[in-house]
Amino acid sequence: MSKLGKEMLVGFVPVLIVFLIFLGVNVVPVVLAGVILFSLLYLTRMRGNLGVSSSERKGKNRAPSYLTFDDIGGQERAKNELIEALDFLIKHEEISKFGIRPLKGILLTGPPGTGKTLMAKAAAHYTNSAFVSASGSEFVEMYVGVGASRVRDLFKEARSRAAKDGKDSAIIFIDEIDVIGGKREGGQHREYDQTLNQLLTEMDGIHTADTPRILMVAATNRKEMLDSALLRPGRFDRHIQVDLPDKKGRMHILQIHAKNKPVADEVSLERVAGETFGFSGAQLESVMNEAAIYAMRDGRPDIGQHHFSQAIDKVMMGEKTDREATMEERKRVALHELGHAIAAEKVRPGTVSMVSLSPRGQALGYVRHNPQQDQYLYTRAELEQQIMIALGGAVAEEMFYGGRSTGSRNDFEQALQLVRTMMDSGLTALGIIDRQMVTKEELMKENSAILDELHAKTRDMLEAYRPAFEQSLDILIQEEVLTGDQFRALLASVETTAQTSA
Repeated sequence: MSKLGKEMLVGFVPVLIVFLIFLGVNVVPVVLAGVILFSLLYLTRMRGNLGVSSSERKGKNRAPSYLTFDDIGGQERAKNELIEALDFLIKHEEISKFGIRPLKGILLTGPPGTGKTLMAKAAAHYTNSAFVSASGSEFVEMYVGVGASRVRDLFKEARSRAAKDGKDSAIIFIDEIDVIGGKREGGQHREYDQTLNQLLTEMDGIHTADTPRILMVAATNRKEMLDSALLRPGRFDRHIQVDLPDKKGRMHILQIHAKNKPVADEVSLERVAGETFGFSGAQLESVMNEAAIYAMRDGRPDIGQHHFSQAIDKVMMGEKTDREATMEERKRVALHELGHAIAAEKVRPGTVSMVSLSPRGQALGYVRHNPQQDQYLYTRAELEQQIMIALGGAVAEEMFYGGRSTGSRNDFEQALQLVRTMMDSGLTALGIIDRQMVTKEELMKENSAILDELHAKTRDMLEAYRPAFEQSLDILIQEEVLTGDQFRALLASVETTAQTSA
């Protein structure tokens, strides 16, 4: 009904009721009948809206035909594993000769921003399947039975879309499946349980010999939260880990996102890849985008290496702030950051990329480290080195001011976390332990022993470089930034002077 028609109806009904009352007609039955009829029409319309999937509400679900596995970088192992699983859907005649049962479900797990949703869309293109997607949060409503109804409608839509498009298969993708697939607990019956039960029933109803063939793909970054009935074979048969990319993967991702950007010839994307250890694909895309923004702000025709450096800092720390500190605060922050930098350069030479006094996010200054290679396993000595780097800032403040400031809080949290890692890995004097079976007094005693020893070692190491603090302080206060090469040159000159005087 048009808006004009609704307005005319709203205006006509009250006038008609008043007119009937004026004639002496009993309007109560008429009004009750009208209310009941309106309620039925409203509920019917609401039910229809609930049955419409998210894809239909967003314009018949944009087809992912333009996204292929070649467009996704940094996930070669995960892509190969997924492609192998998808081949079961494509080569159904060939695999039937070996008696192989095609997969019903594939679960993509891993940190946010690693490309799980992109891989699901690329899977639809690879298999030439109809693609229907939804988010787990869309199944959660206050009305009982709504989530289960939406699950049924999602499978129904996948089959009808495949038939309409003339495709032999359909892929149903549910993002954030942990919202509806969480572990069921005893006691009170929850709406989530009805939705999960319906999903399990629908997956059991997937018969691989039927046409169109249905494949369920889901994504989560909290696999440990999922119900065991959902994870068993016959439902989600394959669990594919989509990890953060390594250096080679980060290089591939950067190259993909650099295709439509004017990157200067002297830019080394390999250097950018090395400086972004631990970045997800989404963060790397943001680095490329922010670097282009910085180049545009500077009025440059292309993106330079310093733009990438600024972009990495922004993604890691946040945008520069207008916070104005006093000169005394600036000196304290500068000495604090130099303490981190000198400790890092002595225990891990060549890893300091930049020392900055520019406030970003909540930090008044920072040191950016450039690991020489990606590392995933650590020895006790290497963890102790990281703790010394974390303590370097507070130790520097003690050396020059006789005490610490609140700026060391995050450093101490990092150091304590590293000590916990050492304990859980059996790398302390406590040996191999279960933290739940050791008293707090024992844990605190070992924690204090480790931190006190490393604090003393850090103090001895930094005291030998007092001249480096003094020489670097003036430059850092004035320039606000020291590159890794400048910083290493200053350290080298101090060491040369010390050797000459000795």
